[in-house]
Amino acid sequence: MADVLEVTDGNFEDEIIKSDIPSMVDFWAAWCGPCKMVGPVVEELAAQYEGKIKIAKMDVDANRQTPAKFGIRNIPTLILFKDGQVVQTITGAYPKEHIEGELKKML
Repeated sequence: MADVLEVTDGNFEDEIIKSDIPSMVDFWAAWCGPCKMVGPVVEELAAQYEGKIKIAKMDVDANRQTPAKFGIRNIPTLILFKDGQVVQTITGAYPKEHIEGELKKML
């Protein structure tokens, strides 16, 4: 099973913005109930799209700059990036089918 990449304020630019392949970042926190529901879905998608879409997570409590830059006020928030640009933002706990539908649009 593919590991979900942990990104930080320090490596976000290199790992996500400069990525050669599309990316999805799950902005989450350990205390967030809906984040715990989305977490396993994000892990499944990381395995399913390994090599096609980079799947990453960012802890909003440990990293303040990047979530502020993207105006994240609610979590979980999933942001999809392609060629360094935001192409979709999903806020809230959605089923796998919904998230996967958005990922497929980037391929």
